[in-house]
Amino acid sequence: MEQQAKPEVNPWLIAASVMLATFMEVIDTSIASVAIPYIAGSVDATIDEATWVLTFYLMSNAVVLPASAWFSMKFGRKRFLMTCIVIFTVASFACGAANSLVVILIARLVQGAGGGALQPISQAILTESFPPEKRGLATAIFALGVVVAPVLGPTLGGWLTDTYSWRWAFYINIPIGVLALFMISRFIEDPPYIKNAKPGKLDSIGLGLLAVWLGCLQLILDRGQEDDWFGATWIRYAFVIMLTCLVLFVWRQLTHRKPLVDLTIFKNRNFALGSLLIFMFGAAIYGIVTLLPLYYQTLMGYSATAAGFVVSPRGIGAIVAMPIIGILTSKIDNRYLITCGFLIFAVCSLLLGRINLDIGPWSMLWPVVISGSALGMVFVPLSTTALGDLPQEKIGNASGLYNLMRNVGGSVGIAMVNTIVARHEQLHRVELARNLAPGSPAFEQEVSRLTQFMSAHAGPVEAVKRAYGIIDRTLTQQAQLWAYVDDFRYLAVACFACVPFVWMLKKVSIKGGIAAE
Repeated sequence: MEQQAKPEVNPWLIAASVMLATFMEVIDTSIASVAIPYIAGSVDATIDEATWVLTFYLMSNAVVLPASAWFSMKFGRKRFLMTCIVIFTVASFACGAANSLVVILIARLVQGAGGGALQPISQAILTESFPPEKRGLATAIFALGVVVAPVLGPTLGGWLTDTYSWRWAFYINIPIGVLALFMISRFIEDPPYIKNAKPGKLDSIGLGLLAVWLGCLQLILDRGQEDDWFGATWIRYAFVIMLTCLVLFVWRQLTHRKPLVDLTIFKNRNFALGSLLIFMFGAAIYGIVTLLPLYYQTLMGYSATAAGFVVSPRGIGAIVAMPIIGILTSKIDNRYLITCGFLIFAVCSLLLGRINLDIGPWSMLWPVVISGSALGMVFVPLSTTALGDLPQEKIGNASGLYNLMRNVGGSVGIAMVNTIVARHEQLHRVELARNLAPGSPAFEQEVSRLTQFMSAHAGPVEAVKRAYGIIDRTLTQQAQLWAYVDDFRYLAVACFACVPFVWMLKKVSIKGGIAAE
């Protein structure tokens, strides 16, 4: 691989600059989730209508991600990055100041478009600013924004909403955006290959196809469970449109002289396998990040803030582990670290699958903390390995596709865990109800006990009704509990299944300051 251009300023100042932008963008994917009921009440909308606040952001965000390399070469990476931060920050203010759902949705669409390029550009800048032997540590800094932000988002969003207003979940981006703009303007410069790039005209047809198939995918994933997936006519039509546009998009990018996205990068084995693994890991991360707060709120009766605090120690595990893993990536075979990360995450998922209705706030503290450290063991070395042997001029394009795979994996993971919770609750309810057949000694004894207890508060007929009501609620709780247990176990199986693919990666070692196979 060719030697990279050395930056004129300390690369750690560059790392701090781009990490601010990354943290601001990633945390916004989850910080608004806990504020949805409050947004709905404030703008006179239903909960279902207010969830489009999340969907619109993710749709526009996903479209810009893979196209960020072309825009960087066309307008200059530094200028494009600063423009995106300005768009994101202004749109954040518009979201917070909005008094109608339509205005919020338009602002979120713009905000997602501005934020879509922040992740891949930041990762590309970091990768190029550090010598190969220090890229692992640099990636660890980047990972603090990408991995810790979704964990802290619900906690911070819940606290801001409960303490001040849901509007502050958006206003908090303003000072961060201003500081990021100042630092990027001072410390970041475009490399020669960006200054001399000639990307040609924008492939508007390719961009349109990309927007349609990613938009349809996000709509299907976000609304599928509520509308019974392929049982809904509109989902079947959306799936056909998505598949058609995806095929046309791939065909155009492979045959067009100046494609929007260079898909030939997938010929690189490490990048292709790394993209698959980060897709699976994104599904696992966002799956667990979604499941635990949902469990504590729906079955344990916790508030949004309390549920956020219970799962926040995962961020502590990630923060402690990231710098250590960053140093180790240049000293040992990264495949060992990635394997350990997947295995530890799988074991933690199995431990979380032992939840019951008697657990306290910190009963699952250690699995939560240790799973946070596993995030760093996968994310940092996997990024280094997937991008480590690519030419410098291809890193921007590869970073956009790599981050897209992680985000799409996250959307798929959230959709899958929510579907399993809903469907398996029905399944387990039917299974458990078999034990409540009339004539069963245990069932009759429990009904008699509850009826006798309720007789002190109601007449004979009402006491029997209340007894059956208590049994029905208990049945529902147990069915929900087992649905969550199934989810955690499936996530563990998925992580175990990733391990063989890790060892299909080629070893990327560091020799003389240059990444070599």
